[in-house]
Amino acid sequence: MATSAIVGIDAGTTAVKTVIITPDGRNLATARVPLEVERPRPDRAEQSMEAVWQSVRHTVTAALHAAGEVEVSAIGVTGQGDGAWLLDAEHRPIGPAKLWLDGRSAALVEQWERDGRAGAVRAVTGSTLFAGALPILLEQLRPEAHYQANCKDWIRLRLTGVLETDASEASRTYLDVRTGCYSGELLDRLGHRRYAGLLAPVVPATATRPLRREAAEALGLRPGIPVATGMVDTAAAGIGLGVVEPGESYAIMGTTAFLGTVRERAEQATTSTGILLATGHRGRILECLCPMSGTPNLEWAREITGNAHRDWTDVEAAAAEVPPGADGVLYLPYGAQSGERAPFHAPEASAGWLGLSTSTSPAALLRAVYEGLAFSLRECREALGTTGPLRLCGGATTSALLCRTIAEVTGTTVYRAADEETGARGAAAIALSATENTDLARTAAKLRGEPRRFEPAPERAADYERRYRIFRSVRDAVRPQWSELRKLREPNEQETTCPTVLAC
Repeated sequence: MATSAIVGIDAGTTAVKTVIITPDGRNLATARVPLEVERPRPDRAEQSMEAVWQSVRHTVTAALHAAGEVEVSAIGVTGQGDGAWLLDAEHRPIGPAKLWLDGRSAALVEQWERDGRAGAVRAVTGSTLFAGALPILLEQLRPEAHYQANCKDWIRLRLTGVLETDASEASRTYLDVRTGCYSGELLDRLGHRRYAGLLAPVVPATATRPLRREAAEALGLRPGIPVATGMVDTAAAGIGLGVVEPGESYAIMGTTAFLGTVRERAEQATTSTGILLATGHRGRILECLCPMSGTPNLEWAREITGNAHRDWTDVEAAAAEVPPGADGVLYLPYGAQSGERAPFHAPEASAGWLGLSTSTSPAALLRAVYEGLAFSLRECREALGTTGPLRLCGGATTSALLCRTIAEVTGTTVYRAADEETGARGAAAIALSATENTDLARTAAKLRGEPRRFEPAPERAADYERRYRIFRSVRDAVRPQWSELRKLREPNEQETTCPTVLAC
């Protein structure tokens, strides 16, 4: 007999992943295909929409082949957020998608900050503005388009022939996160009423449409399989981790970091530098902070300490031999070219090791980077006012050292995802909940798998508390000089780097 299964698709910025899982959460197969980010100019980041769809086809067919004989009962989709995925009247792409990390509109963001339009966006959507957001890109591009799709919505359009979106995606455009409806007032304030027709209807994440015949033939599936609307990737990852109820929180540790907590309503938000995503689930809101302090800090530290040729397993083993506290070394994890954006906004921020001496070892420098990332995450948790267990996913969390350090620095129990593809699992959980008409929290808990648990060491709590206080005080002391420090390296940056705007 064929095994009952759900397909979960996650189209990220650099790869498309598909998982085939059973209704009780057992993984049958996973397939992954890399995606190319095109850079026609240094400040631009684009992607072929047709290439995204072909990668979806490839991963789905490959995963189905690897899974063996299965009977697919539902399909879930998620993908990268923001950017401009523009279509003509026949739902054909108008050129490549402009991605969330596109920086062509950076100067326009500054102008909107000055003239109050960025503030108007924050007041309605609850989110800060950046160069890869749809409203600012539409102002920059002034396109002759008929529709805007978002990544996962484009994939679902190819699967079902219907263009719809969910509240989490729409929250990053013109949605009033308090009402769940597009804001005509914001469209008028921005002078964007002409773009209202581009916006896809907002439907529940669990709403489904049948798989159309052409797509079914391309994928090797039967027509009519329900395809759920889904959520944007960061929100879907939370579902994949089983985070649904108010007060629960999770973090994604990747190229950038992400910390999200579920709120009953938007009025409970605690920060002014975060992002609010309406979930469409019982009116709940996901409040997020997206610090830039991610894995590039570790990759750079491995190279600068002469360990680029060594496997990560060996590098971590050396760092783990250094006692907690990194032999007195502190690391400020603000290595991104675009500075920091959470829990404070400082585009001029820069990284640095402090507390060095001639006896400091390369391993101690590495250990300090792990602790610096954990200190940054703790500061974000405090800004959000979250307590209790923290669930983790993302590429960097394959590191047991990082997970253990986060547990000890934050003083909380950490659960690492049982499966690397949490976004795809979250998409599958939404689809299963839709087709079985079951509670999303119960379905998410069933599909998340059995995570690995990391407990804080009580004997280290006082020492890490002291080091965290010193980390913040030293950082705040250096902060007034960040702008001048940036100026010192500007001539070299003009020769070797290009401006990039990163977003969650």
